[in-house]
Formats: sequence, structure tokens, C-alpha cells
Amino acid sequence: MRPLLLMGATAMALSACATVAPSPPPPEAAVGAPEDWRAAAPTGAVAETGWWAAFGDPGLTAAVEAALARNTDLAVAEARVREAEALSTQARAALLPLLTGSVAVQDARELNAFGQPSEAAVAQPQLQVAYEVDLWGRLRNADAASRASLQASRFGRDAAALSVAAATARAYVTLTSLDAQLEVARSTLASREEALRLATRRVEAGQISRLELTQAQAEYEATAQRVPALELAIRRQENGLRLLTGDLPGAVERGRFDTLALPQPGPGLPSSLLVRRPDIAQAEAQLVAADASLAASRAALLPQVRLTGSLGELFIEHLDPVTVWSLGGSLLAPLFDGGRLSAQAEASEARRDQAAFAYRREVLGAFAEVENALEGTTRLETQARQAEAQRAAQDEALFHARNRYRAGYAAYLEELDAQRGLFSAELMIVQLRENQLLNAVALYQALGGGWNSPVNQEQP
Repeated sequence: MRPLLLMGATAMALSACATVAPSPPPPEAAVGAPEDWRAAAPTGAVAETGWWAAFGDPGLTAAVEAALARNTDLAVAEARVREAEALSTQARAALLPLLTGSVAVQDARELNAFGQPSEAAVAQPQLQVAYEVDLWGRLRNADAASRASLQASRFGRDAAALSVAAATARAYVTLTSLDAQLEVARSTLASREEALRLATRRVEAGQISRLELTQAQAEYEATAQRVPALELAIRRQENGLRLLTGDLPGAVERGRFDTLALPQPGPGLPSSLLVRRPDIAQAEAQLVAADASLAASRAALLPQVRLTGSLGELFIEHLDPVTVWSLGGSLLAPLFDGGRLSAQAEASEARRDQAAFAYRREVLGAFAEVENALEGTTRLETQARQAEAQRAAQDEALFHARNRYRAGYAAYLEELDAQRGLFSAELMIVQLRENQLLNAVALYQALGGGWNSPVNQEQP
């Protein structure tokens, strides 16, 4: 019987080894870096932190640092790291022997062999040791998976910090842009009010018809509507920024929009810099963890060898202490479980493939984000120059239209059209400047934190 059992165990081990042969990730999940960027790229190394200081605004720096210190999403990410650390410690402990102690105490009254009652007090302190011999690497792979998951959690925390910093910078830029738009609207409204007073006096003097007065009145009211709309947008943006910094709704201390510096990187950024992005590093660590979990699931199909031992003393009333001990081992092999362990291994393989494709998705998305931000750097700069030229042309058009109207050579409608064009051009300049600044934030975020090489700081 013993040889048959040995042969059966050997056959099960060989069969399990054949079943758990490793499989590589899908070839479709492989991804390579592009040889070059389509757009001009910044040069030099990449800075780890503090990229928001490149905008030269103390208010923006204070807002980002406050968000990194008090943002609730970052607090959740930090708690996830602590959870992963505890799980990693738990998985590592499985590699060590388990030592437990116990003390059993019993006081009993019973009949002896002669039918006489007797009482005895028994005490038995004992130490027990249990250890699983990790022949197939199940516990080691589980430990490797937990350590990779811990690293992924840390990278996830870094990715969350980068995201919060970028979101805070965008919110601050948008807020100061709204301030600038409100200044333009109020300045235009004052000009419209002066034009309305002039039209009223000229109607009273009989110099123009009421049509021109009503046109001036309509233009004034149309501009006046923009002021409360922008004020509402500013209040909401302030509250959104305060939420990012972990504060209650309220006012936000900030600088002026026209003092924000626009970082201007030079050409020559290598695509290899994207390996420092925390979200890519997180996806890579998750892939490593999934691969180790797959190996652990496959090893669970193999027999498990466990060693046990115990040592103790037996104290019986009226008798001398007796030392008791035991040593043993066990071989646990799955014979029939309805395919549960095989299904777990297949599920682990599917999760590993998911992690591989998720890594590919992160890398492709990162390349697309950098490419888009680089394209925006040049295209938005061209738009900004054209918008400045348009404002200058609209300003000159308004000057001539006003002189022609006051000299009686043109209708008031020409001046109104010129006023609308100038108002739109001034708002467009502010919005394009905002887009340039937001694009710079996007480029910093896409590069995982920006660059630390000397850059030109363009002042508006």
C-alpha cells in the first residue's frame, strides 16, 4: 500500500507541474516608445516637485502646497498605502514559522477503577510550532505580489498628488482669468455707460434720433449682463479651489492674471522621460503584482508540505511533572475540488492580462497627453499673436468709427459694431492666455512633474 501511495503522490505532483506551466502576457499588450515627437518638445531633465513655482505667483504656490497638505483625496490615498503596508507584512509573515503558546488547566472529580471518587488537578503549558515548506514558491510569490501591490499604492499616492497639484493650478489660473475677464467687462461697461449718457444728451438736443439712443441702451444692458455672470463664476471657482485645498467655501487670496509667468520650454525632450510618470509606474507595479499572484495561484495546485511540532510539561496533582512533545509532517494535495483551484489560476491569468493591457493603455495615454500638450504650446502661441493683432485692428476701427459718427459721416451702428468687436477681442486675449497657462500645466502633468532645465519665462 505504501508504494502505491508514493506513486500516486508523485503522479499528482508531476501532473500539477504540467498544469502550472507559466504563460507569457498577450503579445498585443506590448508597447514601445515613439522615436520622436511630432511637435517641438522641451529639453533637459525633469524636476520631481515644485514645478508650480515656474509660474512665478506666490498665491498659486501657496494654493498648491495647501492642497498637497490638506486635500481629502490625498488623505485617502495615504490610508491605502498604510493598508497595503499591513497586507505586505501579513504576506511576509507567512514565510516564517508560526509559534503559539497555550496553557490548559483542568480540575476534575471522577471515579477510579475501584469505584472510589478521586479529584485531580491537571495543568499543561505547551509551545506549538507550524511551518509550511514553500517547495513551489506559493508563499514567496504571494509575498512578491503584496510587495508589488504596496509599491503600486505608493505610486498611486504620487499620481494622486500630481493630479491634485495640477487641478489646483488649473483652478487658480481659471480664477485669475475670470478676474481679468471681469475687469474687461467692467471697463467696457463704463465705456458703454459714457456712450449712453452722450446719446441721451444728443437726443435731448435733437441731434440724433431715439433709434440711436435705444441702440446704445441695448448695448449697455448686454454688457451689464456679463458682470454678474462673471461674478457668479468667480464665487463658484473660489469655492471649488477651496475644496481642493481642504477648506470651507470662502474667498481666495490671489495675484493678478497678468503677472502669471508662462514657462516656455525649448526643443528636444526624449520620450524616455515618461517612465517617471507615477501612473505609468503604478500600472507597471500592478502588472508585476498580477504576475506574482498568477504564479502563487498556479503553485496552489501543487501539494503542500507542512511541519508541526509541540513541546510542553504536564503537571498532575501529587505526581512529578512529565515532559511531552510531538513532531510531525503532512502532505496536502488537491485530489478533487470541482475545478476550484484551476478556476482561480485561470482568473489570476485573466487579471494578469488585464493588468498588461491596462499598462499599455496608460503608456499610450501618456504619449498622447504629451503630444497634445506640445502641440498646444506652439498652436496657442500663434493664436495669441493673432489675437493681439486683432485687438489692435479693432481698437483702430473703433477710433475711426467714433470719429466718423461724431462728424456725421456714419451711423451709430458702425461704432456699436466696432465696440462689440473690441470687447470680444479683449476677452479672447484673456481666454487664450488662460489656455496657454492651462496647457503648460497639462504639459507639466503629462511629464510627471515638469522639467528642471533652464527655461525662458515669458511675461505677458
